[in-house]
Order: sequence, then structure tokens, then C-alpha cells
Amino acid sequence: MERDWERDWVQEALRNLRPDTSNWYAWAKTDSSGNEIPDEQRMCWEHAIVIQDGVTKPTQEEFDAEVQRLKDEHSASAYKRNRKVEYPNIGDQLDDLFKAGAFSDDMTAKIQAVKDKYPKE
Repeated sequence: MERDWERDWVQEALRNLRPDTSNWYAWAKTDSSGNEIPDEQRMCWEHAIVIQDGVTKPTQEEFDAEVQRLKDEHSASAYKRNRKVEYPNIGDQLDDLFKAGAFSDDMTAKIQAVKDKYPKE
């Protein structure tokens, strides 16, 4: 199952904007007209409701800026996630180190190929 980054960013942005009260919000089940909001449409700034006294809802602008910051941060570290998937298994790397006392030319080439494929941006 593929991760739903949009939902993750919504929740993380709301938590980040009120870090001292991370459980300050919930999702509205009905809109202002009393219509039921489908589950897949609830997780957005518009349907976040304050459930903790003394907390104010961030503005749409604050929310949008934080979501964009999270997306930019995620994009900037994409090479790390891609590399992690394609690097040789850590057990194989350790075995190679143990046997040779340093990475063999073959292991070095495998690691370098992944680094070349996903360079730091």
C-alpha cells in the first residue's frame, strides 16, 4: 500500500503549528450545513476543528506555508530514501567488511553506483 503523503503532511503541519498541544484538533464529521463529510475528504485544514481549550486554529496561510515547507523538505531528502532502497543489504556490507577488512572493490562499486544514480541535490 502506497503511503498517503498528503494526509501525513496535513496532520504533521497541524501538529507542528501547535507543538505544545499536539492533540488540539479533530476532524469534523459534518460541514456547516449539516452535511456528512466523507471520510476521504475530512483530513484538510477546512475540516480541522479545535477540541482543546485555549488553542486557536492556525490560519489557512500558516497551514499552507507549513505544508509547503514539509513538501520541500521531503523533496530535498528524496535521494536518501531512494538510496536506502537500492543499497546492498547491510548484512552483506558487514560481511564484506569482515572478510576483507575493508569494502571489496565489488561492494565499493555497488555502493558508488547507487550514489551516482541518486546524487545529493
